[in-house]
Amino acid sequence: MAGLARIATEAQAWLLDLAFPPTCGNCGRVDFRFCHDCLGELGRVPVTATRREAGALDELCATGAHSGVLRAALQSFKYEGATLLAETLAARLTAALRQRGWRLDVIVPVPLFADREEERGYNQSALLSAPVAGATRLPCHADHIWRTRSTSQQAMLSELERRENVKDAFEASEDVKGLSVLLIDDVVTTGSTLAECASALRAMGASKVYGMAVSHA
Repeated sequence: MAGLARIATEAQAWLLDLAFPPTCGNCGRVDFRFCHDCLGELGRVPVTATRREAGALDELCATGAHSGVLRAALQSFKYEGATLLAETLAARLTAALRQRGWRLDVIVPVPLFADREEERGYNQSALLSAPVAGATRLPCHADHIWRTRSTSQQAMLSELERRENVKDAFEASEDVKGLSVLLIDDVVTTGSTLAECASALRAMGASKVYGMAVSHA
């Protein structure tokens, strides 16, 4: 049944694209979710492993500011189905990791609650994590942490509301005991989500927890 549902969803998306052709999330060019020229522009954005306030994390970094073509790419990737951007955005994360030189044992994508992932069709953090894992030869385990409840979209909330929204919303596996964990997310603003994930991982004995996002707002 799940396979049939996915086929139906893909068919619906194809029909919608036929009736309403996609446009590039950066320049508006028709028939591309993110066009070749804008992809080239994205590739020229410098990778700077900018440090942020860490909270429960040992360190938190992002590859650049959430503005311009990087912001447009992430919006297209996260909300408009431009999943082909995963490899390009993940390459930024890999480059930033090499700048930081953290000693890591495992990569863990920030989880979505089941209903949100079903609605979107994918977890953007998981799509980013897989290429990073391949490039660094680190294992990637999405099942090491999960959301215990549905939460509101962080982008719609104030800083205080963000902290309350995700408070105690995650649980982690005992498999992280003694491990140095890298959490991967798409965008970091206040760091509330990553901090709560880090707290859950530490509660299960993780020795170190680092956070990396594509951009910082």
